[in-house]
Amino acid sequence: MGVIFLLIGFSLGMAGLFMLLFVYALKNHQMDDTYTPAIRMLHDDALTTENNTNLKPTINNINK
Repeated sequence: MGVIFLLIGFSLGMAGLFMLLFVYALKNHQMDDTYTPAIRMLHDDALTTENNTNLKPTINNINK
């Protein structure tokens, strides 16, 4: 029974440590993505062109 309490305490300690590391990473801007917003507009055109060429004639597409 004592082993269960030891393991629960250890797991709570590890969860707290990971939470502190996550908050530390957020505060130091480790999660900021500076690359993707610059190239996002380049990928959007390719997706819309690809989707328009693969349209199958259905009731929903004919009315557009």
